[in-house]
This record gives sequence, C-alpha cells and structure tokens, in this order.
Amino acid sequence: MAAGTLSPGCPVEVTDFFQVCRGSVAGAEGPLDRGASCWRRATVRRPVFERPHSAGPAMTQMLVPRTPTGTIPLSAAYSDPNEPRPQRVDLDRIAKAVREILFAVGEDPDREGLLETPQRVARMYAEMFAGLKTDPGRHLAKVFNERYDEIVLVRDISFCSMCEHHLLPFTGTAHIAYLPSGKVVGLSKLGRLVEEVARRPQVQERMTETIADLMEDRLQARGVAVVVQATHTCMTIRGVRKPGSLCLTSAMRGVFRTDAASRAEVLDLIGRKD
Repeated sequence: MAAGTLSPGCPVEVTDFFQVCRGSVAGAEGPLDRGASCWRRATVRRPVFERPHSAGPAMTQMLVPRTPTGTIPLSAAYSDPNEPRPQRVDLDRIAKAVREILFAVGEDPDREGLLETPQRVARMYAEMFAGLKTDPGRHLAKVFNERYDEIVLVRDISFCSMCEHHLLPFTGTAHIAYLPSGKVVGLSKLGRLVEEVARRPQVQERMTETIADLMEDRLQARGVAVVVQATHTCMTIRGVRKPGSLCLTSAMRGVFRTDAASRAEVLDLIGRKD
C-alpha cells in the first residue's frame, strides 16, 4: 500500500465514558474541546490504525488508518468540513491598513521584523472572523431521537473571541445545558456552536444570548441555560488595567427561566468543581 493513502475495510473501536469526561477526544463528530466536561454517557467511534505492509524500511513507523470507503488522500481524511473558514476577506486591504498603522505610530514597516507583519495580521483577522458570514445553528441540524429528558450539560468549552469595541481578544469558557424534548444533539456540536459564534466581532452579552437563542430555536429544547465567563484584554492591558478581572454572563430559556428549582439545579451543576 502506498504511503499517503487509506486502505478499505475499516473496523472501529467503540469507547464509552461516563459522567464527567475530560481531555481531547477525537471521534466521528470531530474533536471535543480540550478540558470540556460532559454530563451524559457518550460513545466515540475511533478508526483502527494498521502499519503499511509493503513500505520500505523508512516507512515502518508510519501508521495508516483504514476506511470502508476506499483509498483517499490523507489530507482529505483529516480535513474538517465543519471548521469555519474565512469568506470574502480582502487580505490586501487589511495588510495596507496595518502598514498605515505602523507608519502612524512612528514605526518603519519596511524593517526586517515588520516586513511581513501586515500580511500576518491580515491572515489573523481572517481566522478570527471566520464565523462572521456563517450560520452557527447548522451544527444543531443533526439530532437523535432519545427518551432522555433530564439535563444535558457540556461545561468548560474554551473559546477566544474579539471585542468589537477595541478589536482586542477576550478568552474564557462557556457552559451549555439543555432539557431535551425527545431529541439530543452530538456533544461536540455544542463546542462547534460556541467556536463559530465566537469567531466574529463580539460582545460577551450578545454572544451568550445568541448561543441560548440558537439552542432553543433549533433543538426546541424545554429549557436552555448558557453561562459564559471570560477575561477581556481591553480591560486588563489598557485603560483601567485590571488584570484578573472576570466577566460572567448568563442566559436562561424555558423552564430554567420560569422555574426557580430547575434554575438552581442547573447552576449547581455548572458551578461544581469536581
């Protein structure tokens, strides 16, 4: 079998993990966010890896995954179609603007250390704003019929977004809980939802509301709770300069908004440290 190809006939290993699971898990749904905690049983299907049989001596340590669909390039096998990608971004225009900023602050954009900075910054903005023209709710389209009707909580979903007031990053974690109404969604999709909502000029308050509205609208959940906590560099490295400060926002929908006992239960689960 040639290097860089996948062979047919792909058995899979099934891994079950229960209650709180931590770490980065790569499955059919894509990687779960590192450090995320999930409060329901999950099943992850992993490809089984084999060593090439006819490769030369230098190839003996390469692991090649098998797939039931035939041979495809490795690059295609590991590409992520769900990842937000920049659309309609004028990189040249951004680079020219960054060059003007460097002139304006008294720098020389033609010196060695800054020569390629405008292009780097342009690519950075394209990456940070990759969710601007997308529909994050598309990640909630695939659902599974289940009779489970208790709280589903994915906690500690890390994110990085860009404050639209100063174009400085704010980073933190999001916690999403919902009460299913006969349908559940893949846990990794909640991580993708947060990632895509964050990849645009944002304020934390709107980000929290957007995630809650999408969960309620697309899943028809009986209750939705979203809590976001973040550190804003526009407050820690400039202006008032208060490092260590933390902003906490929440959005409640359905029974989590109307029933005090349900709201207390979900907030207790979110706040647990175990």
